[in-house]
Amino acid sequence: MSGLISAFQGKAVLAPLAGISNLPFRLVARFFGCPLCFTEMISANGLIRQSSKTIEYLNTCPEDRPLGVQLFGADPEVMARAAMLVESGHPDLIDINMGCPVKKVVQTGAGARLMKDPVLAGRIIYAVVKAVKTPVTVKMRAGWSAGSRHAAEIAKIAEESGAYAIIIHGRTADQGFSGKADPEMMAKVKSAVKIPVIANGDIWKPEDALNLLVQTGCDAVMVGRGALGNPWIFQEINRLNAGGPQTGPPSPAERHSVIQKHWDMERRYLGEKAAIRSFRKHLLWYTRGLPGSGRLREVLGKMTDGDGMFAELDRYFSGLHQGTN
Repeated sequence: MSGLISAFQGKAVLAPLAGISNLPFRLVARFFGCPLCFTEMISANGLIRQSSKTIEYLNTCPEDRPLGVQLFGADPEVMARAAMLVESGHPDLIDINMGCPVKKVVQTGAGARLMKDPVLAGRIIYAVVKAVKTPVTVKMRAGWSAGSRHAAEIAKIAEESGAYAIIIHGRTADQGFSGKADPEMMAKVKSAVKIPVIANGDIWKPEDALNLLVQTGCDAVMVGRGALGNPWIFQEINRLNAGGPQTGPPSPAERHSVIQKHWDMERRYLGEKAAIRSFRKHLLWYTRGLPGSGRLREVLGKMTDGDGMFAELDRYFSGLHQGTN
């Protein structure tokens, strides 16, 4: 196994999560030992049009390394031009999205729609690889549908087109995020190519990561939704991988502290007004399953100022500490 991916042998990296994996979220994951993060998916068309909103997705900092930047698009030339723009920021990887099942993406021919067109997929990968010196990865699905599970064949095309590594999500595009990811399909992809393969799907607890590595033979795993409100999962996977003891869920005080740090970064990054809108979902995830959290979420959902939201959050965690919630 070569280069950058070899440094993450057996470890868990952070998935590109649309609307979620911005710079503050990535920094929180890194604080808990995540060794590699990806940006949320970025429109190649938006980049070459110099859309200010699209360019914001590239925001990073020295602590946000190593970093993969994920692009989506359906035109080889546009994807190559966008990759060259991305490379000026010196990312560690450039990833091609061939897995997003969202309707507005697949309707443009991008994302998981490329699983239906192996020839175009190969042309895009080849064009991007030839345009940049940065290693190029490809994130794909098991296939478009149950009847067209061609990930292994497309992985071979990606390898022949110069891809540095494959990331395989074990669901088909028409599954969306329902059902179960298929470890057998991920294992087939790993067996089909000589380049590194990262397995993705259904990692909710540390044991899931190690089980997936064993089941698939892949080089590393990628955590997506399992990291929402649970950045500690990277720390726990690292400990389990090293044979160390598991510490269990964080205490209320630890959870409260991380929420506050995450909020402070989000507010500096987005500004107060936008941060309030963006951060509500994180508050729901961070407090999921805690005593009395349903009432807290109901209260927070009606609030429009950050100071008020966090005063309420302080009261809630104080009650947890005192056992009154």
